[in-house]
Amino acid sequence: MISYTIYVIDDAPTARKRITLALENDYRIKGFETAEAAIETIKTEPPDLVLLDIGLPGMSGIEALKEIKAINSDTLVIMITASEEINTVISAMKLGAYDYLLKPLHLDALLVTLRNALDTIRMRKEIQLLQEKLIEENLPCLIGESNAIQNVIELVSKVAQSRNTSVLITGETGTGKELLASAIHYKSPCFRGRFVVFNCASLPQDLVESELFGYEKGAFTGAKPSGKKGLVEQAAHGTLFLDELCELSPEAQAKLLRFLESGEYYRVGGVTKRKLETRVVSATNRDINDLMEKGVFRRDLYYRLAVVRIDLPSLNERREDIIPIARYFLVEFNRKLGKGFTGISQEAEKALESFTWKGNVRELRNLIQRSVLFNDGPELTPEHLGLEKDRPQELDFLNASSCSIPPAGIDLAATLGNIEKYYIEEALKISQGNESQAARLLNINYYTLRHRRKKLFQQE
Repeated sequence: MISYTIYVIDDAPTARKRITLALENDYRIKGFETAEAAIETIKTEPPDLVLLDIGLPGMSGIEALKEIKAINSDTLVIMITASEEINTVISAMKLGAYDYLLKPLHLDALLVTLRNALDTIRMRKEIQLLQEKLIEENLPCLIGESNAIQNVIELVSKVAQSRNTSVLITGETGTGKELLASAIHYKSPCFRGRFVVFNCASLPQDLVESELFGYEKGAFTGAKPSGKKGLVEQAAHGTLFLDELCELSPEAQAKLLRFLESGEYYRVGGVTKRKLETRVVSATNRDINDLMEKGVFRRDLYYRLAVVRIDLPSLNERREDIIPIARYFLVEFNRKLGKGFTGISQEAEKALESFTWKGNVRELRNLIQRSVLFNDGPELTPEHLGLEKDRPQELDFLNASSCSIPPAGIDLAATLGNIEKYYIEEALKISQGNESQAARLLNINYYTLRHRRKKLFQQE
């Protein structure tokens, strides 16, 4: 149950006592004779609501209202006034007062006004608690004290205040770009709208337009008889997250640009112009500046998408954050898997800090999850992590500088096949099964990856 603190600021002792007696059974009440004394307390112990007399000695009620709102604009203030001060009340309402009560106070009117005000506060608190819960689920990429991540956190807090400012997130695979996008969404005023994710590399480019903007019935062979809503409609008054942005074809880029410029679009096969508002957050792990120089990505679209650009640092660029993130994941998987880990040993921490994290936060998460799953604690040790053991044994002979040819007895074809399988498996693990991302990690074509994966794994 939510409890509320109410401050009563009135220079008349009988008025303060009467209000206190009427409310103290249901709320925490604190009375003040002057506005100056109340404001000093508000700075360190902010209340939920203030009952403020306009005609105070010293600092007036209007001046006090300005001070209270400057300290915390969310604090609700109800003015108490004599009928002849009604013009002053109008000024107070313009300055942000929630409501006013006339003297002499009638308790019934006081209780009704309080209930309405506290309902507003309750809704705010419930929304805040929900936002905090949703944000907590998207924390890993925002954990840390490094300057690099603190700058990102500051940018997220600022851009989240807007409902529709476009944001472009850049960074290596596994840094948490989608988590960062969802954190922006859940901290924003439109957090109750949907957070819709679209991977721009997940479909053939001729289907991207219909996926984004939908289609009318009979638009093409195989279309649903009823037509289909596009992702921009599903994300109305929420956030549309476009991952792997640079995979969009020139045609899709043009359609997206038109939507960003006007909020207007047509479904595929449709003649009715539609209009809606949604925030677009996009992400890429490619060098978008280089792609613009080469003419692969539209510069005008970039400026529409990157009203705010956030460059998410790699885990190797924020090494002081590795252990806090690892501890976060240890607590998460300890709880989920019902294990008894109490912490990470100093030796394991050193191993984690010295490791090169090519898969970034995602790779660290997978490692901690695997270590907790297969071990019991009480401390996470270097043996549990097995960072050196993750390298396939077939690679050992390559580290011997004296060896120019494979040692006798090694089946070179089988060994190379095992090495290839290992790296394909690792790339898929790091990319959480996303073949497009895995192909880029391996610096090969998407179709080459699919062909090699099918050939190698069918041999088992």
